[in-house]
Amino acid sequence: MDPHDAAPRFAQLLCPSQPLDGALEMGWLDQALGGDPSAVVWHGTGSLVAPLSYQQHSRLDAVSAAFAGRGWPVRLRRSGGGVVPQGPGILNLSLAYACAGAAGTQAQTVYQHLCAALASALGALGIVAHTRAVEGSFCDGRFNLAVTHDGITRKIAGTAQYWKRAGGVQAVLAHALLLLDADPRQLSGLCSSFEAELGSARRYDPNAMTSVAQAWQQAHPGERVPADLGQQFTHHLALALGQESVQPVPF
Repeated sequence: MDPHDAAPRFAQLLCPSQPLDGALEMGWLDQALGGDPSAVVWHGTGSLVAPLSYQQHSRLDAVSAAFAGRGWPVRLRRSGGGVVPQGPGILNLSLAYACAGAAGTQAQTVYQHLCAALASALGALGIVAHTRAVEGSFCDGRFNLAVTHDGITRKIAGTAQYWKRAGGVQAVLAHALLLLDADPRQLSGLCSSFEAELGSARRYDPNAMTSVAQAWQQAHPGERVPADLGQQFTHHLALALGQESVQPVPF
């Protein structure tokens, strides 16, 4: 995708009918290399996901086994960043599409497109979100999405990307993880515990994260959070990505 080109076009926005473990993302990337872009909203099974760089921790295998025993298996991903949770109340958006130009010159454009789509969908719910780093949040980065309420800024979504080249074509997998109605404090504590058991110095501020449900309540004081908040968000996300609807599919 050239910075001067139109936003990538997706044949449809898919919403899997069962939780995924993230392994299918590499398949979507391979399809994109073949000219078949994907836009998928999905939720994962309960787990912790860390970048391959965490293999530097000598206690990774032992700590991973311990967390698996507590119902939080650990898997590694190819993109960078830090540890993130998956599970109920967390939505993921994966966009896979071919791009022209070097990855180093396109990364910011890819992030901007991803964040703009998410911010548009949140805006349709009355939630004003902007891109910025949020100190103390898990997997912090410059292209987080954050919301500000009463002068306090909290992260609501994180983003990442991974590139692959084959046969003279390159494609990007742009990914966002968004807390829908999961408990931000509980998840931040879980990630901090993981870091502590690894022997890492990283800790996460339980007040640095928020969810769509919490932000919705702040934007609509005195009103009850809609039971179909996730469906509403996904509908608006489809429109932001140029789709008229979401097609649920089994994976």
